[in-house]
Amino acid sequence: MKKNGKSEANTHAQQRHGIIVKALSGYYYVRDDERDLTLQCRARGIFKKRGESPLVGDRVMYEETENGEGAVNGILPRTSELIRPPVANADQAVLVFSVIRPELNLQLLDKFLVHIEHAGMDALIVLTKLDAAERSDNAERIGRDVENARRIYEAIGYPVLAVSARRGDGLDALRAQLAGHVNVFSGQSGVGKSSLLNALVPGLRMETNEISEKLGRGKHTTRHVELVELPGSGFVADTPGFSQLDFQELGVEEVGACFREFRELSPGCKFRGCTHIHEPGCAVLAALAEGGIAESRYAHYKQFMIEWKEKARRY
Repeated sequence: MKKNGKSEANTHAQQRHGIIVKALSGYYYVRDDERDLTLQCRARGIFKKRGESPLVGDRVMYEETENGEGAVNGILPRTSELIRPPVANADQAVLVFSVIRPELNLQLLDKFLVHIEHAGMDALIVLTKLDAAERSDNAERIGRDVENARRIYEAIGYPVLAVSARRGDGLDALRAQLAGHVNVFSGQSGVGKSSLLNALVPGLRMETNEISEKLGRGKHTTRHVELVELPGSGFVADTPGFSQLDFQELGVEEVGACFREFRELSPGCKFRGCTHIHEPGCAVLAALAEGGIAESRYAHYKQFMIEWKEKARRY
């Protein structure tokens, strides 16, 4: 049988497999490790008809076209999918937060963790700019903040690494944590994600931008999502810097389930569907009263629930 002037057997023989490492201006850049090449591709029109769109991280079937480029013909089943940043098949989120300029923001960190838990991914917390913090007039306070963050999040089960891209502190431990994973690097602009990636991947030379002393924040230097191959094994996705996440994809009952320690305690609540805010016999409130849950985590949870209800009413 003929299809577009080619036999189905011949078309099938030309199908190859790769991973999308970059999407930019309507093109998909497919990395084929078997052939040791990256090919610029367009997506077939069938995706638009289906309402589908390939994502960075997708394992795809592609074929070369006559113009020296390629065409993405199919997407293999995804193991995970993030909406923001748009990445498929990532299995570990690397949440990069600076300890100075901008200051460590645990509320934003908890918001990121809710997003990652909902996506079913592991999370690694990386605190940057140790060298700048040590030179600061507030070095002692920042040091206490770092240790407080370690205590809170390691107790929940999240690994926490404190690093300096400039001096190389903690980079070996970070490389070990990244190996073998498709990692998503996320965090506010200005926290040093690009500097950290440059230190991890020799020769990468990603554009960096120092934090604005006047505004207290950095400009976004990453304009698109891109997978970077790590020395040894694994990939890391550098994503556009952002500081806002919303919970429109979450049901009200899911917010609490995305707090790992709440999820473990909730079977002990008296009422099914407990919101952990006012119900009697709530295991989460009992643990909070006994000091088993960090007060900051619970305060952020209540704030997120308020945000969710406001957004739900708006939409």
